Amino acid sequence: MNVTDLVEIIIAVALVIGALFTLVGSIGLLKLDTAMKRLHAPTKAATLGIGSLLVASMLHSFAFGSGSLKEILIMVFLFVTAPISANFIAKVAIHRGQDMPPPEPPKDQNWATLNPTDETVPGIEAPAKT
Repeated sequence: MNVTDLVEIIIAVALVIGALFTLVGSIGLLKLDTAMKRLHAPTKAATLGIGSLLVASMLHSFAFGSGSLKEILIMVFLFVTAPISANFIAKVAIHRGQDMPPPEPPKDQNWATLNPTDETVPGIEAPAKT
């Protein structure tokens, strides 16, 4: 077994791992019932899956081609934007009240995710002033 065979085995393992993570993330997105549960499958498993596929692509390009750093840029973009978009989706689900009633806000403080005194939030009544 020479170095080329070893690199091909590493690339194949990374591709299989990436495909499995992506498959688990996709199945989780389809099977889980609430928006909050659905957030975890694509943001965790699918991000790792795409990352593994990009690592395999980068290894292949450096081992058998001219080499490319585009995969690193894609991974950085993916790992930066996936948590931010998941955070925004979670905040929208909380504000719309889709899954569960929001927790009570702290007394006499503004709350970062939901202000019950805001008249733009339908179905939420302001707490009684004491």
